[in-house]
Amino acid sequence: MFETRTDAGRQLADVLDDHDVHADVVVAIPRGGLPVGRVVADRLGVPLSVVVARKVGAPGNPELAVGAVAEDGTTWLNEPLIADLGIDEASLVERLAAQRRAAAETIEGYLGGGRPPEYEGKTVLVVDDGIATGATTIACVRRVRAAGAARVVLAVPVGPPATIERLRGEADEVVCVETPPHFRAVGQFYASFDQVSDEEAKAYLHGDGARDG
Repeated sequence: MFETRTDAGRQLADVLDDHDVHADVVVAIPRGGLPVGRVVADRLGVPLSVVVARKVGAPGNPELAVGAVAEDGTTWLNEPLIADLGIDEASLVERLAAQRRAAAETIEGYLGGGRPPEYEGKTVLVVDDGIATGATTIACVRRVRAAGAARVVLAVPVGPPATIERLRGEADEVVCVETPPHFRAVGQFYASFDQVSDEEAKAYLHGDGARDG
């Protein structure tokens, strides 16, 4: 479906053109979202920055998301799952605080002490290389909206139909190139889906990343 993340960015940019989507700033979810976001931001002729949220894993199963939190404290919680697992409030607060600190450190690493862009009154395009469960994506969308964005558009190359539909309740608009019904993981829809290193991601962010990644 997609050769590389850069190819996915081109296809996503084409669909955004078809939808006549405009934005004041593109924010990518690192690390994999940055090659996609670079292409989209360049096509739209707007700045590229990052938005970060960290998954909050279940006790004993860190891959199972019970929530997600951005660096400013904006959260998404899977309340039914938290209740089913019997996670007490003190444990949840501790897990949220730890992941919030991790998100803040990630932002610091990418922006080098600089501040995230101002979102107040702007149309913000949130971009990733794909969506599976949508946990961190929801937290990222909420973080941008909490910062005063007038309009939040989520744009991704691929995601499962149910997740994309749920995200329509979070963003003002969701643009997705493909929503395959048989979905296991984002990487299955890429011919090349190598992990993006922090150095590569930062290069994309600052405009000098490889264009075939």
